[in-house]
Amino acid sequence: MSKKTIVLHLVSHASGELVEMLARNAVGRLSGLKVDRRMWKMVRHLGQVPEILAAIARSPGYVIHSIAHSDVRQALEEGCSRLGVPCHFALEPLIVRLAEYSGAHVQSSTSSRDPFDEDYYRRIEAMKFTLAHDDGIASDDLESADVIVVGVSRATKTPTCMYLASRGIKAANVPLVPGIPPPAAVLRARSTLVVGLTIDPGHLSRVRSQRLLALHDDENTSYADIEALRREVREAQRLFIRCGWPIIDVTDGSIEHTAATIIELLKARAGAQQ
Repeated sequence: MSKKTIVLHLVSHASGELVEMLARNAVGRLSGLKVDRRMWKMVRHLGQVPEILAAIARSPGYVIHSIAHSDVRQALEEGCSRLGVPCHFALEPLIVRLAEYSGAHVQSSTSSRDPFDEDYYRRIEAMKFTLAHDDGIASDDLESADVIVVGVSRATKTPTCMYLASRGIKAANVPLVPGIPPPAAVLRARSTLVVGLTIDPGHLSRVRSQRLLALHDDENTSYADIEALRREVREAQRLFIRCGWPIIDVTDGSIEHTAATIIELLKARAGAQQ
Protein backbone atom coordinates (compact mmCIF):
# COMPACT_ATOMS: atom_id res chain seq x y z
CA MET A 1 0.00 0.00 0.00
CA SER A 2 1.43 3.40 -1.00
CA LYS A 3 1.95 5.92 1.75
CA LYS A 4 0.07 9.21 1.89
CA THR A 5 2.37 12.24 1.94
CA ILE A 6 1.61 15.38 3.93
CA VAL A 7 3.57 18.58 4.41
CA LEU A 8 4.28 19.26 8.08
CA HIS A 9 5.27 22.85 8.87
CA LEU A 10 7.15 23.14 12.17
CA VAL A 11 7.43 26.68 13.56
CA SER A 12 9.55 27.19 16.65
CA HIS A 13 10.42 30.12 18.90
CA ALA A 14 13.78 28.47 19.62
CA SER A 15 15.92 25.67 18.19
CA GLY A 16 12.99 23.61 16.96
CA GLU A 17 13.93 20.53 18.96
CA LEU A 18 10.63 20.47 20.87
CA VAL A 19 8.26 20.64 17.88
CA GLU A 20 10.53 18.26 15.94
CA MET A 21 10.42 15.72 18.77
CA LEU A 22 6.64 15.99 19.16
CA ALA A 23 6.08 15.69 15.41
CA ARG A 24 8.43 12.71 15.10
CA ASN A 25 6.69 10.85 17.92
CA ALA A 26 3.21 11.61 16.58
CA VAL A 27 4.06 10.56 13.03
CA GLY A 28 5.69 7.41 14.39
CA ARG A 29 2.33 6.33 15.76
CA LEU A 30 0.57 6.71 12.41
CA SER A 31 0.74 4.04 9.74
CA GLY A 32 0.89 4.62 5.99
CA LEU A 33 2.05 8.22 6.35
CA LYS A 34 5.03 9.95 4.75
CA VAL A 35 5.96 13.43 5.94
CA ASP A 36 7.67 16.31 4.16
CA ARG A 37 8.96 18.47 7.04
CA ARG A 38 9.51 22.24 6.74
CA MET A 39 11.15 23.94 9.74
CA TRP A 40 11.33 27.57 10.89
CA LYS A 41 13.50 28.30 13.92
CA MET A 42 13.90 31.32 16.21
CA VAL A 43 10.54 32.84 15.21
CA ARG A 44 10.18 35.63 17.74
CA HIS A 45 8.77 38.71 16.04
CA LEU A 46 5.90 39.61 13.76
CA GLY A 47 8.14 40.51 10.88
CA GLN A 48 8.96 36.85 10.34
CA VAL A 49 5.35 35.71 10.01
CA PRO A 50 4.45 36.93 6.48
CA GLU A 51 7.26 34.96 4.84
CA ILE A 52 6.28 31.83 6.78
CA LEU A 53 2.64 32.23 5.72
CA ALA A 54 3.70 32.73 2.11
CA ALA A 55 5.65 29.45 2.23
CA ILE A 56 2.69 27.66 3.86
CA ALA A 57 0.39 29.03 1.16
CA ARG A 58 2.68 27.61 -1.53
CA SER A 59 2.76 24.17 0.14
CA PRO A 60 -0.33 23.76 2.35
CA GLY A 61 -0.17 21.14 5.08
CA TYR A 62 -0.40 20.87 8.86
CA VAL A 63 1.26 23.47 11.10
CA ILE A 64 2.68 22.69 14.55
CA HIS A 65 4.17 25.63 16.45
CA SER A 66 5.58 26.52 19.84
CA ILE A 67 5.05 30.30 19.61
CA ALA A 68 3.98 31.71 22.98
CA HIS A 69 4.13 35.45 22.22
CA SER A 70 0.48 36.42 21.79
CA ASP A 71 0.96 38.85 18.87
CA VAL A 72 3.15 36.47 16.85
CA ARG A 73 0.98 33.47 17.68
CA GLN A 74 -2.20 35.34 16.74
CA ALA A 75 -0.76 36.46 13.41
CA LEU A 76 0.39 32.93 12.57
CA GLU A 77 -2.87 31.27 13.58
CA GLU A 78 -5.07 33.87 11.86
CA GLY A 79 -3.00 33.58 8.70
CA CYS A 80 -3.31 29.80 8.70
CA SER A 81 -7.05 30.12 9.26
CA ARG A 82 -7.33 32.36 6.19
CA LEU A 83 -5.41 29.79 4.19
CA GLY A 84 -7.59 26.94 5.45
CA VAL A 85 -4.57 25.26 7.00
CA PRO A 86 -4.81 23.59 10.45
CA CYS A 87 -2.51 25.19 13.03
CA HIS A 88 -1.75 23.50 16.36
CA PHE A 89 0.04 24.97 19.40
CA ALA A 90 2.29 22.13 20.51
CA LEU A 91 2.08 22.75 24.27
CA GLU A 92 -1.61 23.59 24.55
CA PRO A 93 -2.93 20.19 25.75
CA LEU A 94 -0.28 19.98 28.47
CA ILE A 95 -0.65 23.61 29.61
CA VAL A 96 -4.45 23.43 29.75
CA ARG A 97 -4.55 20.14 31.63
CA LEU A 98 -1.83 21.17 34.07
CA ALA A 99 -3.64 24.47 34.74
CA GLU A 100 -6.90 22.60 35.33
CA TYR A 101 -5.16 20.22 37.75
CA SER A 102 -3.29 22.90 39.68
CA GLY A 103 -5.77 25.76 39.48
CA ALA A 104 -3.00 28.03 38.24
CA HIS A 105 -3.62 30.88 35.81
CA VAL A 106 -2.27 30.52 32.27
CA GLN A 107 0.01 33.45 31.49
CA SER A 108 0.37 34.92 28.04
CA SER A 109 3.25 36.90 26.66
CA THR A 110 1.83 40.09 25.13
CA SER A 111 4.83 41.33 23.24
CA SER A 112 7.65 39.90 21.22
CA ARG A 113 9.95 42.68 22.51
CA ASP A 114 11.93 42.92 19.32
CA PRO A 115 13.29 46.16 17.89
CA PHE A 116 10.77 48.13 15.87
CA ASP A 117 11.71 49.96 12.72
CA GLU A 118 9.97 51.40 9.69
CA ASP A 119 10.39 48.25 7.61
CA TYR A 120 9.01 46.14 10.45
CA TYR A 121 5.83 48.19 10.72
CA ARG A 122 5.46 48.30 6.95
CA ARG A 123 5.55 44.53 6.63
CA ILE A 124 3.18 44.01 9.56
CA GLU A 125 0.67 46.49 8.17
CA ALA A 126 0.93 44.84 4.77
CA MET A 127 0.28 41.41 6.28
CA LYS A 128 -2.74 42.66 8.22
CA PHE A 129 -4.15 44.34 5.13
CA THR A 130 -3.62 41.30 2.92
CA LEU A 131 -5.27 38.95 5.43
CA ALA A 132 -8.22 41.35 5.72
CA HIS A 133 -8.61 41.54 1.91
CA ASP A 134 -8.10 37.91 0.93
CA ASP A 135 -10.37 36.13 -1.56
CA GLY A 136 -12.68 39.07 -2.14
CA ILE A 137 -13.11 40.07 1.51
CA ALA A 138 -13.75 43.81 1.97
CA SER A 139 -13.71 44.24 -1.81
CA ASP A 140 -15.54 47.57 -1.42
CA ASP A 141 -12.56 48.96 0.51
CA LEU A 142 -9.54 48.77 -1.77
CA GLU A 143 -8.34 52.37 -1.94
CA SER A 144 -5.33 51.77 0.31
CA ALA A 145 -4.12 48.66 -1.53
CA ASP A 146 -0.78 48.86 -3.34
CA VAL A 147 -1.98 46.21 -5.78
CA ILE A 148 -5.20 44.33 -6.49
CA VAL A 149 -4.70 40.82 -7.89
CA VAL A 150 -7.63 39.49 -9.96
CA GLY A 151 -8.13 36.02 -11.40
CA VAL A 152 -10.20 32.85 -11.51
CA SER A 153 -10.27 30.42 -8.59
CA ARG A 154 -6.99 28.52 -7.92
CA ALA A 155 -4.88 30.89 -10.04
CA THR A 156 -2.39 31.37 -7.12
CA LYS A 157 -3.84 34.72 -6.03
CA THR A 158 -3.63 34.11 -2.27
CA PRO A 159 -0.04 32.78 -2.08
CA THR A 160 1.11 35.55 -4.42
CA CYS A 161 -0.47 38.18 -2.19
CA MET A 162 1.00 36.56 0.93
CA TYR A 163 4.44 36.68 -0.64
CA LEU A 164 3.95 40.33 -1.57
CA ALA A 165 2.87 41.08 2.01
CA SER A 166 6.12 39.53 3.26
CA ARG A 167 7.84 42.23 1.19
CA GLY A 168 5.75 45.01 2.73
CA ILE A 169 3.27 45.37 -0.14
CA LYS A 170 -0.44 45.71 0.65
CA ALA A 171 -2.05 43.24 -1.75
CA ALA A 172 -5.75 42.49 -2.09
CA ASN A 173 -7.01 39.58 -4.16
CA VAL A 174 -10.38 39.39 -5.86
CA PRO A 175 -11.70 36.13 -7.37
CA LEU A 176 -13.63 36.12 -10.62
CA VAL A 177 -16.78 34.00 -10.42
CA PRO A 178 -18.54 32.95 -13.65
CA GLY A 179 -21.76 34.86 -14.19
CA ILE A 180 -21.02 37.42 -11.47
CA PRO A 181 -19.53 40.84 -12.34
CA PRO A 182 -16.36 41.85 -10.48
CA PRO A 183 -16.76 44.30 -7.57
CA ALA A 184 -17.33 47.89 -8.66
CA ALA A 185 -14.39 49.05 -6.54
CA VAL A 186 -12.01 47.03 -8.73
CA LEU A 187 -13.44 48.37 -11.98
CA ARG A 188 -13.17 51.99 -10.85
CA ALA A 189 -9.68 51.65 -9.34
CA ARG A 190 -7.40 54.29 -10.82
CA SER A 191 -4.71 55.07 -8.26
CA THR A 192 -4.09 51.38 -7.48
CA LEU A 193 -2.33 48.87 -9.73
CA VAL A 194 -4.67 46.05 -10.82
CA VAL A 195 -3.08 42.88 -12.19
CA GLY A 196 -4.85 39.96 -13.86
CA LEU A 197 -3.54 36.43 -13.39
CA THR A 198 -4.28 33.96 -16.18
CA ILE A 199 -3.60 30.23 -16.36
CA ASP A 200 -3.80 27.41 -18.89
CA PRO A 201 -7.24 25.73 -18.61
CA GLY A 202 -5.73 22.23 -18.73
CA HIS A 203 -3.35 22.99 -15.88
CA LEU A 204 -6.15 24.67 -13.96
CA SER A 205 -8.35 21.60 -14.41
CA ARG A 206 -5.67 19.41 -12.82
CA VAL A 207 -5.21 21.83 -9.91
CA ARG A 208 -8.94 22.06 -9.25
CA SER A 209 -9.39 18.28 -9.55
CA GLN A 210 -6.76 17.80 -6.86
CA ARG A 211 -8.56 20.38 -4.72
CA LEU A 212 -11.88 18.54 -5.08
CA LEU A 213 -10.16 15.28 -4.23
CA ALA A 214 -8.66 16.79 -1.08
CA LEU A 215 -12.10 18.09 -0.07
CA HIS A 216 -13.77 14.75 -0.92
CA ASP A 217 -16.14 16.68 -3.18
CA ASP A 218 -17.29 14.58 -6.14
CA GLU A 219 -20.46 16.56 -6.84
CA ASN A 220 -19.02 19.88 -8.04
CA THR A 221 -18.25 18.56 -11.53
CA SER A 222 -18.29 21.94 -13.34
CA TYR A 223 -15.51 23.28 -11.09
CA ALA A 224 -12.86 21.24 -12.93
CA ASP A 225 -14.63 20.66 -16.27
CA ILE A 226 -12.18 21.56 -19.04
CA GLU A 227 -14.74 23.14 -21.40
CA ALA A 228 -16.20 25.24 -18.58
CA LEU A 229 -12.69 26.31 -17.59
CA ARG A 230 -11.82 27.36 -21.14
CA ARG A 231 -14.83 29.68 -21.11
CA GLU A 232 -14.02 30.93 -17.60
CA VAL A 233 -10.38 31.72 -18.42
CA ARG A 234 -11.33 33.30 -21.76
CA GLU A 235 -13.88 35.61 -20.10
CA ALA A 236 -11.31 36.61 -17.47
CA GLN A 237 -8.76 37.47 -20.15
CA ARG A 238 -11.33 39.55 -22.03
CA LEU A 239 -12.03 41.49 -18.82
CA PHE A 240 -8.29 42.14 -18.28
CA ILE A 241 -7.86 43.42 -21.83
CA ARG A 242 -11.02 45.53 -21.71
CA CYS A 243 -9.87 47.19 -18.47
CA GLY A 244 -6.28 47.60 -19.63
CA TRP A 245 -4.83 45.60 -16.74
CA PRO A 246 -1.40 43.94 -17.03
CA ILE A 247 -1.70 40.16 -17.44
CA ILE A 248 0.64 37.57 -15.93
CA ASP A 249 0.48 33.93 -17.02
CA VAL A 250 1.07 31.81 -13.89
CA THR A 251 0.84 28.40 -15.60
CA ASP A 252 4.53 27.52 -15.43
CA GLY A 253 5.81 30.30 -13.16
CA SER A 254 6.59 30.20 -9.46
CA ILE A 255 4.94 32.38 -6.82
CA GLU A 256 8.23 34.24 -6.46
CA HIS A 257 8.36 34.98 -10.20
CA THR A 258 4.78 36.27 -10.24
CA ALA A 259 5.43 38.46 -7.20
CA ALA A 260 8.69 39.77 -8.71
CA THR A 261 6.84 40.73 -11.90
CA ILE A 262 4.22 42.61 -9.86
CA ILE A 263 6.95 44.40 -7.88
CA GLU A 264 8.56 45.53 -11.15
CA LEU A 265 5.16 46.78 -12.36
CA LEU A 266 4.76 48.75 -9.12
CA LYS A 267 8.23 50.28 -9.54
CA ALA A 268 7.51 51.23 -13.13
CA ARG A 269 4.18 52.75 -12.15
CA ALA A 270 5.79 54.74 -9.33
CA GLY A 271 8.48 56.00 -11.69
CA ALA A 272 5.92 57.08 -14.28
CA GLN A 273 3.97 59.04 -11.66
CA GLN A 274 7.01 61.05 -10.51
